[in-house]
Amino acid sequence: MHVVVIGGGVVGVTTAYELNRRGHQVTVLERHSVAGNETSKGNAAQRSYGVVYPWADPGMVFKALPWLFKQDGPLKLRLPPSLNALQFMFSTLRYAWSPGLFGLNKRAMLRLGIHSRERFLKLEDELNLAFDGAHRGLLHLASTPEGMEGYRNTHRILSEMGIASRLLTPEQVYEAEPGMAANGPLYGALSYDTDGTGDCHLFSRELAKACETNGVRFRYGVQAERLIANSQTVESVILRNENGQQETLAADAFVVSAGCWSPELVRPLGLKLPIYPVKGYSITVPLKHPEKAPVSTIHDDNYKVVSTRLGNRLRATGFVELADFNRDIPEARIATIRKSVESRYPGCADLDAAETWTGFRPMTPDGPAIIGRGTRRNLYLNTGHGTFGWTFSAGSADVIAQIIDVEEPAVGLDAFRPGRYQD
Repeated sequence: MHVVVIGGGVVGVTTAYELNRRGHQVTVLERHSVAGNETSKGNAAQRSYGVVYPWADPGMVFKALPWLFKQDGPLKLRLPPSLNALQFMFSTLRYAWSPGLFGLNKRAMLRLGIHSRERFLKLEDELNLAFDGAHRGLLHLASTPEGMEGYRNTHRILSEMGIASRLLTPEQVYEAEPGMAANGPLYGALSYDTDGTGDCHLFSRELAKACETNGVRFRYGVQAERLIANSQTVESVILRNENGQQETLAADAFVVSAGCWSPELVRPLGLKLPIYPVKGYSITVPLKHPEKAPVSTIHDDNYKVVSTRLGNRLRATGFVELADFNRDIPEARIATIRKSVESRYPGCADLDAAETWTGFRPMTPDGPAIIGRGTRRNLYLNTGHGTFGWTFSAGSADVIAQIIDVEEPAVGLDAFRPGRYQD
């Protein structure tokens, strides 16, 4: 069967890999010149299988409002807000206040995270990919007693689901992270022992090369403009090719993995995807003193900044900003990320040589990604992963391939069904 995958980010590339592995003919359409060059390019570099949680968190609603007015606050809203931003915020509140929904969605996401870790380990065993990848765990620091108490509750849920985690004292944190400076508030940490790291951009490019070696066709610099469908099936996709000319590409099945650009493709087919481009920022810097740098991934809850070691580099990421598709990088955002790195790991990296990045996480208002069959029998969705695209990519690629091959998916997908916004 010939399957067209629309989108060459990490989700699209892993989907292509799984379909090719199952014997399908695969064509990937990507508007950039290389794979993994949009949201996948400068993300937090963490494969946080145990940290996943829904965006619509009732516990965060009242905490979020003060963050909007705090200079270093992790949540930002561009003023005046657009209609799309306001609609997304109100939808989030509605889902956050739906009784029991957060807990159900969190457990569904954790189950997909467990499966994704298994698929990553298998994939890395099958292929020798160079992407600064590791599975050395992740630490969520607690800079307040209340933060540590919250981690105790999370630890109980993880234990129930068989996900390896530990509560650490401050002394144990410094033992695990000898480069961390003892000059900031620290009441302990929650250690996610089996979580991973890696450069998602490098992984996407390396995996794309491996796919091409096995016969997958990648078409870069092309824009998928419209899906042509009858009442039963999608027949083809209209694309703008490398020469700027319009072209029609037919196939047996189509997988939309276009991140924030997915809704416009499927809207004419009667499918509503309320995906919003939640903006984030990162810096990638060379290490000056590796012994002073993080061992793996550190989530500093004081600034809500994630710092991850990538070989001889450091990636630090922060902020959730509702600014539509605005690509500006205010110096204030980068200054806050630098401040977090310096507060915990002073002198470890050359912050003056920072490569800055901003990108858009394809977030759904309730939180779970959109995975499954669409409004036509050969239309499939694997998109809307929000901040967890890197984390979920291997698992969601496997389950969408199972659905295409009419197999029972490895994890329950009710929380991820594409039609849930039509109800």
